[in-house]
Amino acid sequence: MRQLALDLKLADYALFETFYAGPNAPVVEAVRQAATVNSPQVHWLWGRAGAGRSHLLQAAVAAASKAGQRSAWLPMTDTAMRPAMLDGMGSLDLLCVDDVDRVAGDADWEHALFAVFEELRNHQGRLLVSGSVPAAEAGFGLRDLASRLASGPTWKLQVLEDQGRLAALQLRSRWRGLVLPDETGQFLLRRVDRSNQALFALLDRLDEAALRQQRRLTVPFVKTVLTEPAD
Repeated sequence: MRQLALDLKLADYALFETFYAGPNAPVVEAVRQAATVNSPQVHWLWGRAGAGRSHLLQAAVAAASKAGQRSAWLPMTDTAMRPAMLDGMGSLDLLCVDDVDRVAGDADWEHALFAVFEELRNHQGRLLVSGSVPAAEAGFGLRDLASRLASGPTWKLQVLEDQGRLAALQLRSRWRGLVLPDETGQFLLRRVDRSNQALFALLDRLDEAALRQQRRLTVPFVKTVLTEPAD
């Protein structure tokens, strides 16, 4: 991959192929296009926690890298992030900044984001950002930055209902080579944290246990794993 060298790794599952689109199909297609095709310079993706914003941004970087483009993903939830990390990123083909509204109101971050936006524009690079609210509600103090971030398409990710969550779990299971029966998936949805992140983390744990014990993902087996302390 030609992703910029940082101590940040994309999740192995964060691909467009493993994202269950459901009612978000138009949004997923828009992000897929923004990843590799010349398009509006900036796209804003927003939605509640657990809607899949980080998955899609990482999938965009993976797709751009596969297409031979220089790209990077920066999660603003990482406490190690510093404005100086944006230095030189204006020459990228695609820059994805996750949870960008986390740094709204921070003057150093806002000036760094404005500078990289201008550099990307000069080099015809694309900026894909995510937040928990629309751009106009993010609270950026630097007016020029706020107007630029709001200048492109804005896409809202809908949180999936239970049937969609089940389909997403089963898609993720198939990618891992597992079969998740409806009964087992519905059991998980009733018994554990319903956020996508928590469900997928549990599925990873079940995958390891199933491989180690050579078991299928039946409800009795899942019950035994849930009673075991997590590593």
